[in-house]
Amino acid sequence: MRPILIPDEVRERLLTLRRDLHRSPELAFEEERTADRLYEELATLEPAELSRVAGTGVIARIKGADPGAPIVVVRGDIDALPIQEETGLDYTSMNPGIMHACGHDVHATWAVGAAFLLKSESARGDVLILLQPAEESGKGAAAVLETGVLDEASAVFGAHVDRRYRVGQVVAQPGSLAAAADTFCIELLGSACHAARPHEGLDPTPGAGALIEGLHSIVSRRLKPGTPAVVSIGIVRAGTASNIIPDKVRLEGTLRSMDPETRTLLKLEVQRRAESIAKAHGLEARVSFGVGLPAVVNEAEPTEWARQAVVSVLGDDALATLDSINMAGEDFACYLEKMTGCFLRIGAREDGGEFIPLHTPRFVAADESIFVGSAVLAETARVSSHNL
Repeated sequence: MRPILIPDEVRERLLTLRRDLHRSPELAFEEERTADRLYEELATLEPAELSRVAGTGVIARIKGADPGAPIVVVRGDIDALPIQEETGLDYTSMNPGIMHACGHDVHATWAVGAAFLLKSESARGDVLILLQPAEESGKGAAAVLETGVLDEASAVFGAHVDRRYRVGQVVAQPGSLAAAADTFCIELLGSACHAARPHEGLDPTPGAGALIEGLHSIVSRRLKPGTPAVVSIGIVRAGTASNIIPDKVRLEGTLRSMDPETRTLLKLEVQRRAESIAKAHGLEARVSFGVGLPAVVNEAEPTEWARQAVVSVLGDDALATLDSINMAGEDFACYLEKMTGCFLRIGAREDGGEFIPLHTPRFVAADESIFVGSAVLAETARVSSHNL
C-alpha cells in the first residue's frame, strides 16, 4: 500500500473524532449528539453550505473549481446498534447496550476526512458531504431523499468497513454488492385449550413446526442452484404458560435476494407454503410482507471511476474482489435508484488481526482504515466529477 498523504494534524483530528463518536453511539434517528459533533467539525472548514438534514443528519457543500460542473455526493452513515460492547477499547461505548458494531463511527469520520481533503484539493464540481442517519433501520436514505437536498446531484459514492480485508485493500466492482431485504410475518391461528386436553382445541404449534421446515427449504428446492437468496426466521412467538395450548403462533423473518425475479418468487413461496401448511393442519394463515431495501447494484462506469481512484491513491495491488456474496442489506441502494454511483468495501483488518464479524459485541475497525476511506472517497469524487 502506498503511503496516504494526509497531514499529521488532520490525522489527529480524525482519530479524535472517531474515538469521540465511538464513545457516544446513538441509535437510528436519535443521533443528536453525533450530528452536533459532526456539524461542529465540518464548520471548521467553512463550507459553502452546512445544515442539518432528515432530523439528525448533516450535509455540507465543498465548493469545486467549476460552479457549473455536476455535483457529486460522498455519503457516510452515522447510527449505532443496540449491542453491548465487549471490545475492551479505551474509548469503548459509554452508552449501555449501544455500540458502533457496524463501523459507522469510521464511516462518518472518513466522510469528514474526505471533506478536509477536498477543501485542500477540490473536485471540478461541488461535492456534498452527506452524514446520513438511520442506516440500520433502513429508513435514513429515504428520509434524506425526501428532503430534496440531493435533487441536483449527479452521482453518489460511499463505502463500508470490512474486516475480511486488510487495511489497504478496497473492493470496487460492478454488479450486486448487497441484497434486497424484505420481511415477512405469518400468524397461524388455531384455538386455545388446556394442555392436558389438546383435543378440545386446535393446536397451531405442529403446523408452525412444519412451516418452519417448509420455509427453510424454499431456497434449496424452489430456486436454481447457485441463485443467491436467504430465507431466515428470526422470531417464533407462541403461548403464555406451559399448561396452555396457544391459540396462535407468530413467525417473523427476512427474505434476501439479488434480483427482482427471485425477490418475487420468495414472497410467492412464503405465501403458498403458509397457506397450504395451515390448511393441512386445519389452521388459518395470515401472511404479510414488509417491502424493504432494494439491492445495491454498482453500475460499470462509476465503478471504473472508483477503481481509478483506488489505484491512484493506493496502487494496483489494492483492488480486491468480493470473496463471497453479501446478503446483507444497505440503504445506499435508495440513492442508486435516483442517480449513478458506486458502493465500496474498504479493508479494516490491521496487520495480524483476526476476522471479527459486523454486528457483534467485539467488532472494531482499524484506525488506518479511516485514512484509506478519506483518501479514496475524496479521489473518487474528483475522478467522477471530471468524467461526469
